[in-house]
Amino acid sequence: MKKAFFQLHMAVFLAGFTAILGLLIKLNEVLLVWYRLLLTVFILSILMWIRKEWQKLAFKDILRISGVGMVIAIHWVSFYGSIKYANASVALVCLSASGFFTALLEPLFFRKRIVWQELALGILAIAGIYIIFDFHPQYKTGIIFGVLSAFGSAVFPILNKELLKQFTPKILTVYELSGGLVLLSCLIPFYLAWFPAEYYVPTISDWAWLVVLAFFCTVISFDLQLNALKKISAFTANLTYNLEPVYGIILAFVFFDESKQLHGQFYLGLTLIVLAIVLQMLRVLHQARRYK
Repeated sequence: MKKAFFQLHMAVFLAGFTAILGLLIKLNEVLLVWYRLLLTVFILSILMWIRKEWQKLAFKDILRISGVGMVIAIHWVSFYGSIKYANASVALVCLSASGFFTALLEPLFFRKRIVWQELALGILAIAGIYIIFDFHPQYKTGIIFGVLSAFGSAVFPILNKELLKQFTPKILTVYELSGGLVLLSCLIPFYLAWFPAEYYVPTISDWAWLVVLAFFCTVISFDLQLNALKKISAFTANLTYNLEPVYGIILAFVFFDESKQLHGQFYLGLTLIVLAIVLQMLRVLHQARRYK
């Protein structure tokens, strides 16, 4: 269990760094995600071919896995849209709504009773977002993108939980992201009609940061997260991912001085979110001790 928590927290830290890269890469959010997917699938495919880890799957399995990849693609586009239309700190905080969505959706997917303690903690995180939304109306579009991103973030581990019982993390990742790449390739013209891009081909600087994003924050991060999910519940994983704002906000303050853009209410909302995370961690540790 300790190893799984360590893997999960490393994945969360790398995920927090993606927000910084979202600011450094000047591409429109949908193009950013398309290039990220393209590079990630290429890198991962080469690595798996060299290590002889490639595995052919039945067509029905490819469709199932690709469907999850489409959720990932939508989640990423929403997340980077939130960064572009608000800032990294607001986008990261909005992800805390994933705990609330998971508390509602996981029982529906797995036909089990709602855990009211989990729902209450999720609502606590939602209250933090509401406080930020109410006092930062200039970030309205970014916050809407952020909440949509949180919904995708909640659905992804729930769907992956069952797939991990049948497939290795690397196989899942490469097929999921390939599915996301196909979906996004079809949707890009329609998306750009609503949200036009200033340019379409990455600059040299964009390419450099995209490689970092694809290798460290996607290939490595996904492998850590999927391995952790073998022993940790989807709700706990999502609530732990609420630490992503903490890591990401610290980095945003250091690199972009975003603290000057935020008011006291932002920190009040963030405090509620961190409180929800701490309470859930204490709850999980208490349960683990009880069943030893």
